[in-house]
Amino acid sequence: MTVPQSFTPREIVTQLDKYIIGQEDAKRFVAVALRNRWRRQQVEPPLRDEIAPKNIIMIGPTGVGKTEIARRLAYLAQSPFLKIEASKFTEVGYVGRDVESMIRDLTQLAVNMVKKEESTEVEEKAIVMAEERLLDLLVPPSPTSFSTTPALPAGDNQETDSQIDSTREKFRKMLRAGKLDNRIVEMSIDQSQSMPIVEIFSNSGMDDMGSSMKDMFGKMFPKKQQRRKIKVDEAIKILQKEEAEKLIDMEKVTKLAIRRTEQSGIIFLDEIDKIASRQGVAQGAEISREGVQRDLLPIVEGATVTTKYGMVKTDHILFIASGAFHLCKPSDLVPELQGRFPIRVELNALGEDEFFRILTEPKNALIKQYTALMATENIDLVFEEEAIRAMAKIAADVNQKTENIGARRLHTVIERLLEELSFHAPDMERQTFTVTSEYVRDQLAEISENEDLSRYIL
Repeated sequence: MTVPQSFTPREIVTQLDKYIIGQEDAKRFVAVALRNRWRRQQVEPPLRDEIAPKNIIMIGPTGVGKTEIARRLAYLAQSPFLKIEASKFTEVGYVGRDVESMIRDLTQLAVNMVKKEESTEVEEKAIVMAEERLLDLLVPPSPTSFSTTPALPAGDNQETDSQIDSTREKFRKMLRAGKLDNRIVEMSIDQSQSMPIVEIFSNSGMDDMGSSMKDMFGKMFPKKQQRRKIKVDEAIKILQKEEAEKLIDMEKVTKLAIRRTEQSGIIFLDEIDKIASRQGVAQGAEISREGVQRDLLPIVEGATVTTKYGMVKTDHILFIASGAFHLCKPSDLVPELQGRFPIRVELNALGEDEFFRILTEPKNALIKQYTALMATENIDLVFEEEAIRAMAKIAADVNQKTENIGARRLHTVIERLLEELSFHAPDMERQTFTVTSEYVRDQLAEISENEDLSRYIL
């Protein structure tokens, strides 16, 4: 589905409602943030560059929809989107990922996105060119066109060429009809040369050194060709991909990708609370966390990062951070970083009513997923409403007794509930299997009532 970037906030919330239950405040804030990207593009250039993105911090326990909101938002915007955990970064000078690597990753995603779009545009032409190359393998061209041996009499030449053309057209029709799919052809395939690179660097700019050096040496030396015998249906796909790559202007792709990264890129920083300062923690750990925040600050404020595709400015990339903030609070972040996240929204914990809605209402609801999975085994899976309510109640009770992991608890509950059916389904005859409230209690009651079992099983 192609979704226009000019969606109004109300329309964006409507789209998010199809997949996310509750959390109305968070939906409204991210909808306005996305709409502001479009609004900025309508402003005249001198002022446009001064309008900074309104970055967001989403605060709430695990499993309440923080990641899902950001992911669906990126899908609606058709923008390069990168989800990454803040805890994976380390301060410059230490072994680990540097914060600039997220911009390089986002740029690579944008390049792949634009390249895919360009491939779609040249697809028809690439198919025709690939078809001609494949016919050259199946029906070699007339040798008279390039032979240095004495030519045959003119009449014989014309007759031979006509026969080859006629045969070629017959093969073309058979190829398009799929009658040659299982035929074997021998062709040359490019083999990318893998260069063994010892990773002795781990700091800024070194994350993509391997791929950059491969690109550099790939241009200096010809690609290695390998002769392989493959089926026609596989060969046409390989040839189509090769022809599409020849038709794509990579310089144009790179420029578009960098612009898309700079103007509409979205980075979702999960677990940002893990790099916040905490009281009562060893001094060394505190310094390291604060060091990551200091390194992150210029990226969020606006910096220029070197990638293998060129320089990328981060001034207008939208950053959405999230964290549970159980052991700390947003004010524990360094003041400068707090100022770069002006919008803060708190997501509510989920209860029994929300779990019931999550199981039934979204377009990708778990009930719908498992019904479709069992249908592949000729089992018509039916859930009674009381059974779904019983599942929601058990999930909410277990969350209260043990660790509260939000809606993720529903996955473990329904997996445990349908474990026996999933195992025996391939051996069962076609039938309708109805999940009742009694079946739910029989399968889950003992585990849900036993706190020790719940802790390790549910």
